[in-house]
Amino acid sequence: MIWRGCAYISCGHTGGNIGPLHSTQMKLSRFSYLAAYITAVYAATARRAGPPTVTLDAGTFVGATEGASDVFLGIPFAQPPVGDLRFRLPVANDAYNGTFDATSFGLACPQQALTLPLISGPVAQAIDFIINTIYDIVQPNGEDCLTVNVWTPAGVKPGADLPVVVWIYGGGFEVGASSMYNGSSIIQRSVELDEPAIYVNFNYRYSPFGFLASQEVKDAGLGNIGLWDQRQALKWVQKYIGAFGGDPSKVTIWGESAGAISVALQMLTNGGNAEGLFRGAVMDSGSPIPMGDITHGQQYYDFILEQTDCAGATDTLGCLRQLPYVTLKAAVDRTPNILSFPQALNLAWVPRADGVFFTDTPQNLVLQGSVANIPFINGDCDDEGTFFSLTTLNLTTSDEMSAWFQSNYFPKASDAQIAEVLTTYPDDPTQGSPFDTGDNNALNMEYKRIAAIQGDLIFQAPRRFFLQQRSNLQPTWAFCTKLNKSQPILGSSHGSDTPSFTTPGSMEDYLINFIDKLEPNPNNVTGVFWPQYTNDSPQLLTLWDVPAPFNVTEDNFRVDGMNVLTNLSMEFPL
Repeated sequence: MIWRGCAYISCGHTGGNIGPLHSTQMKLSRFSYLAAYITAVYAATARRAGPPTVTLDAGTFVGATEGASDVFLGIPFAQPPVGDLRFRLPVANDAYNGTFDATSFGLACPQQALTLPLISGPVAQAIDFIINTIYDIVQPNGEDCLTVNVWTPAGVKPGADLPVVVWIYGGGFEVGASSMYNGSSIIQRSVELDEPAIYVNFNYRYSPFGFLASQEVKDAGLGNIGLWDQRQALKWVQKYIGAFGGDPSKVTIWGESAGAISVALQMLTNGGNAEGLFRGAVMDSGSPIPMGDITHGQQYYDFILEQTDCAGATDTLGCLRQLPYVTLKAAVDRTPNILSFPQALNLAWVPRADGVFFTDTPQNLVLQGSVANIPFINGDCDDEGTFFSLTTLNLTTSDEMSAWFQSNYFPKASDAQIAEVLTTYPDDPTQGSPFDTGDNNALNMEYKRIAAIQGDLIFQAPRRFFLQQRSNLQPTWAFCTKLNKSQPILGSSHGSDTPSFTTPGSMEDYLINFIDKLEPNPNNVTGVFWPQYTNDSPQLLTLWDVPAPFNVTEDNFRVDGMNVLTNLSMEFPL
């Protein structure tokens, strides 16, 4: 129940705490209960001498109240990664001391510029201005970016011991910011469901600032800095969330896209020992990806050295640390991005096996049992590959597509292995993505085929592999989103399910139940019961536009194709 003896509801500095509920009061209807809660919150807020505050060490952080939430923004969780701390693992803060304004977000981490292939001229320039220049104005970014944000139910006090969800944003490990996500919806709905929770998000470094990759980086033990940032933020939560009314033993990590991949990778590191940092995980369009050794990024590291005149330096990492930010950022922006051709989803800057954070490739770690033994949810959109295949529209024949696929993804694979992929993903638009749309959406003869292969290679096949390896060892649930299937060209594309996680009565309710109980189904099931995923019964909670929003289906589609892709990616990790 939400009240937990009302210990976490502040009744103001002059009125004390609301007393425990009697058993008869505990039987209030949800409507009556919610009305009582709202009344208590507004009474507490009205009597409070000022805005909400929280004490961390000897520091006082002054936040703000937004509706039913108290919000604390822009709190540093590590020392600024600037100067000599650039391209180093995060360093914990010194103890807080003094008074801090926590009413605005901190800077986003450096965003990699996005460039569009296949088009040029005024249109390309206009698009570049919109997605880069304007974005940088709306979302200021810079190196001093390691901050955390906290949303709590209004009036929450230490000792409430509420469960906590920590959100990790996506963006292809190239862009993104915690300020793009607001926890108020989650907080309000958690209160309405009598399962109040605390929402946390944070910034982490990406692009070369977080995922620089080369032999030099491997030798220095400085791979996967962005994942270390995430780990440091989770340690901050353990140390300080109690001051906000949270229970550090009840943390669920949740992410979408690169954030979901990050969640999966946090489960695999350290021999699968979560160090008590989290007890549950939710992955929305992301799983342990088929990444290879960190030296696979050598060409991009060398490119940055050449662009910055650091190539001849005795200590190239030291040279990069000393560069002016604008010089380094200009070089970073010239490297391939998620919209570049021919790379597509074979990204330049991603987590890679570095011998420290990862002692092997992610899928090998899964096979070795290096997985946190916690309940988890894992799911994808039906048409994950469509958006990322718009950059390959210059590939119009099967021969062109085959040559691109082999050279870009698996240059060491044999012609026979590539032919096997193309056989299981035929040159037939009716079998391509967007799936189940017949000949529609075929921008050319190869678009839907490429979309099917890329979506399965990076998203669907890794998800199924992860679930197949772990579902009989730990509680797992899986979903598939077929929302927006009628959307031209893209169908149920990557990211199309995200709004359902902040929509009451949709995936948001299952999420909140999982955060609270490590079980997505409510106590009194009034909707579709979400069964656990097992190898004997691989069931998916499937979201539709019509006629019913939820249904349960079998995870038995494109079995041959995904098996071929999984085997290929394990033999030749990216």
